[in-house]
Amino acid sequence: MNKRVLTRRDLLGRSAAALAAPYVLTSAAIGNAQTKAASERLTMGFIGIGNMGGGHLGGLCGNGQVQILAISDVKRKVAEGGKARVEGAYAGRDGSQYKGCDLYNDFRDLLARDDIDAVLIAVPDHWHATCAVLAARAGKDIYCEKPLSLTVREAELMVQAARRYGRVFQTGSQQRSEGNFRFACELVRNGYIGKLERVNVGIGAPSVDKFLPEEPIPEGVDWDRWLGPSPWHPYNSERISGNYGGGWRHIRDTSGGMTTDWGAHHYDIAQWGMGMDGFGKGPGEIIPPDGKEFKDITFRYPTGVVMQRGGANGILFTGTEGKVEVNRGYLRTWPDSLMKVQIKPGETHLYKSPGHHQDWFNCIRTRTRPVADVEIGASTITVCHLSNIAWWLNRALKWDPVKREILGDDEAARWLDRPKREPYNWI
Repeated sequence: MNKRVLTRRDLLGRSAAALAAPYVLTSAAIGNAQTKAASERLTMGFIGIGNMGGGHLGGLCGNGQVQILAISDVKRKVAEGGKARVEGAYAGRDGSQYKGCDLYNDFRDLLARDDIDAVLIAVPDHWHATCAVLAARAGKDIYCEKPLSLTVREAELMVQAARRYGRVFQTGSQQRSEGNFRFACELVRNGYIGKLERVNVGIGAPSVDKFLPEEPIPEGVDWDRWLGPSPWHPYNSERISGNYGGGWRHIRDTSGGMTTDWGAHHYDIAQWGMGMDGFGKGPGEIIPPDGKEFKDITFRYPTGVVMQRGGANGILFTGTEGKVEVNRGYLRTWPDSLMKVQIKPGETHLYKSPGHHQDWFNCIRTRTRPVADVEIGASTITVCHLSNIAWWLNRALKWDPVKREILGDDEAARWLDRPKREPYNWI
């Protein structure tokens, strides 16, 4: 028997179990109730396996619908730990040894492999757009962690690349796949709280500039590549840290702070409930706090709805006849009776996801758009970035959501994109 007949692009050829008995199909190759046959599994590469990437890696190591073939990370110890995790998980499936997860320092080498169907991108924010655009060009389907991009224009490039190359692109705003959030938005969209007037969103502050002292670069860390397209700075452990209490998420060169980090979740749900997600929709005016009329960053939508940061446990929708507030593991309505509403067949039913990873897998197979498609992620992150620009410049902005332009303010408009450091200016 020619064992290549049994493979899909050498997948089984990478399995030590198959190599050990070339004329016998193992249970992992045939598949079972939990594990798809090798010919049906999606082959995956991971780009970045730090905090969030490591969580995804751990979950998908045990998912029989996929086979993880490669990891790219600029921290050697982190990459080696991920490789051991993957190979240990696969070896445990049938008691055999498994050595089939390759490591790359440069993610472009991973993308060059034609035996990888899809990639999961979980690098810091300033790398998202470059990784995703190059992945689309390489013909890979994409799951990219939120916040989608570092700038508004990067988000647009990601949408363009996904559409041009026909890629299935799931943004990691997983609240779209949770029932509480969908139900809250359906209550709003179907008028159960009356005419929507106001939305409050509980998120944190924008990022800031930081100038940190130089420290020795740890062995095995490719610091220049970690910085990539962002401005050069000397190594500092805070700058590279993924901790939520500090680190790159709070530094302007690499992220938009908690405005983009949690805004990518909560503003996403707010716009879903408003029916304002997607290109061509969005706020027309963004107003920073003035200590008087506007207590916090405020958005005015063409529909007349006002959205404001603060004043909510997650997202609070207020209408003329009721309210609904939703967060992770939390849902409350005013009046209480709204909790028992059953959305009727003829009413608006929003996309019901079977789970964020599963939805992505299903859409890869059917070539349809997932619940948090790249355009949804781009629409959400646009609101986050506009919020930060208004905050940093301390003045109101006029935004045209159809033309996707800041009106009458050239200085503010320059913040819609940022230059990329050579030689990492690949998009």
